[in-house]
Amino acid sequence: MPKERIAMHITLDMTELADVLIHPVYAGESFPYALNEARKRQGTMTWLYARSAGEADVLAAGMGERCAVTLERVRRAGGAAARTLLQEGRGSATLLRHPGTVVGVGGSESIESAAAWLQAWIEGWLLGLYRFDKYKNVTKISGSVKLNLRSADWPELSAAGLNSVIQTAIHRAEATNLTRDWVNETPGTLNPDAFVEWTQDLFKDRPVNIYVYRGQELTERGMNGLLAVGAGSKHAPALIELRYEACPDAPMLALVGKAITFDMGGMNAKTGRDISDARMDMGGAAAVIGALDILVRQQAKVRVTALIAVADNLPDARATLPSSVIAYPNGLTVQIANTDGEGRLVLADALIHAAGLGAAQAIDIATLTGNVGDALGLGIAGIWGDADMTRELAQIGQHNGERLWPMPLMDDYESELRSNYADLRNVGTSTLAGAITAALFIRRFVDKSMNWVHIDMAGTVQYKQDVGYAEAGATGYGARLLADYAVNYARKCDAGKAPGNGARNATEDVSEDVSENTSRNEARDAVGFVSGDVSVNESRKQEGSL
Repeated sequence: MPKERIAMHITLDMTELADVLIHPVYAGESFPYALNEARKRQGTMTWLYARSAGEADVLAAGMGERCAVTLERVRRAGGAAARTLLQEGRGSATLLRHPGTVVGVGGSESIESAAAWLQAWIEGWLLGLYRFDKYKNVTKISGSVKLNLRSADWPELSAAGLNSVIQTAIHRAEATNLTRDWVNETPGTLNPDAFVEWTQDLFKDRPVNIYVYRGQELTERGMNGLLAVGAGSKHAPALIELRYEACPDAPMLALVGKAITFDMGGMNAKTGRDISDARMDMGGAAAVIGALDILVRQQAKVRVTALIAVADNLPDARATLPSSVIAYPNGLTVQIANTDGEGRLVLADALIHAAGLGAAQAIDIATLTGNVGDALGLGIAGIWGDADMTRELAQIGQHNGERLWPMPLMDDYESELRSNYADLRNVGTSTLAGAITAALFIRRFVDKSMNWVHIDMAGTVQYKQDVGYAEAGATGYGARLLADYAVNYARKCDAGKAPGNGARNATEDVSEDVSENTSRNEARDAVGFVSGDVSVNESRKQEGSL
C-alpha cells in the first residue's frame, strides 16, 4: 500500500462526525452503555447502534482485564476494529479514550505507556486494513476506513509527540505491508530477476548502497550454493548486497534473507494438490527488505548490511541432480542429498560473504523447514544460536507481536549430516528434528568472528485465515522484529554493552528466561525499540524533560 494511501487512513481532530465511535472496553470496568461482561472479553467486537440520526453508532472493542493487556493485544484489537468497520462498509471512526482512565500496558501510566499504547493501536489498525487484491475484479472489496484521533484524549503527548507516534506507526505498517505484498505476489510476476529490480527500485535515491552479484561474479566468489540451486531456472540467481551505514563507525549487523521466489523442490520435485505456498519461500528475504525499509524511513542510526540470496528452485534438464557435490570457499564440501533442502545452501553463501564484509553479528531468517511449524505452530518462529542475541530477539518479539521460541543446537544430532563422500550432506538421514539439523548445517558456515542466530519462520510466514490484524495470506513477519533489534544493537554498541564477537554454540536453554520474563516484559512499555524513541523523546523535548 503506497505511502500516500496509507497516510490518509489517519486523521487528527476531524470536525465532522465520524460514522462510528470506537470504545476500548475493559472487563470489570464501567462503560457508558449497558454491556454484558462477556462482551468485554479480548477480541470481542460489539455494535451498539444509534437511536437517532444525530448520534453515531458505537463499536465496543473488548480488551479483557486491563492488568493483562499487552501491546500485541492492543494491536489485535485495532486490527479487528478496522476489519469490522471495513466489512460493514463504514468510512470513518473516532477512537475514544475515557478521561481519567489508565491506558498503560499492565496498569502503568506515563508518557511512554500512552505513546506505546496509541502506536500499537494505529499499527494494528493499518495492518488490519491490508488487503492483497491486486488480481481481484468481481470480488474486490472497495473502500477503506479512516481513523480519527482526538488530541485532547492524549494530554501526555504534545502535538509534536502525537504526530510522531502517528508517523512511526505509519512507517512500520507501510514496511510490513510491503513485506506482505512481496510474499503474496505470484511467481509469474516476482521471479529472481524481478526481485533484484524491485529491490533496486525500492532503495534508489535513498541512503543505501546496492550491489548485485550475478553470473561470473558468483562463480569467482565460489557462491556455489546459489549456482547449484538456481541452475534449473531461466532466471539467474543473485546475491543482493544492501548497505545502510547511518552510523559508519558502529559494528556491522548483517541481516541475511532467503529469497527462493518459487520452491518447486528442484529435482526432488514437490507434489500435492496445491503447492501455491511455494511462492512464499522468499518470506525471510522480504522480512529483511521490510526491516531495512523501516530503518531508512526512521533514519535510524545503525550500520546494517542486508544480504539477499535469490534464486528459483526448479526441475529442468540443467538442474542440479541429487548426490551432486559442491564446494564452498571455507573449505567444506556438501553432498546435495535432496535438492528440496536448498535454503541452507544459499544461506551458506550469504553467511560466508557476511564474514568477509566484517560483520560483527549476523541474523539469518528463512522459511526453512516445515518441521518448525510441526513443533511450534503458526504463531511463533524458532530461533537458534547465540544466547544473548536469542534472549534479546525473543524479548523484542514479545513486545511487537513477532514471537520467537529458543531452540537447541544439539551437537549429537550433527551425525545426521555425515556424508560418505563429502564433508556434509545438506539434509539429515532421518525425518526427525529437521529444523535442528538444518540449523546445525548452517552453523558450519558461520565464521568464529561473528555472533550469529538463525530464525526459521516457515510457520509464521502466513495465516490460513484472518487472525487479528492479519488477513489470510502473508503476515509480514520479521520486518519489525529485525528493525527493532538493529536499533537496540546500535544503542548497546554505542553504550559499550553489546555482546562480544564470536559465534557461540549456545546450546544452553534460554527458553526458561523468556517464559519467566514474558509477563514482566509484555507489561513494560515498548519503548527503546524503533516504536518508542521518536514519539516519546519528541514529547519530552516539548515538555522540557530532556
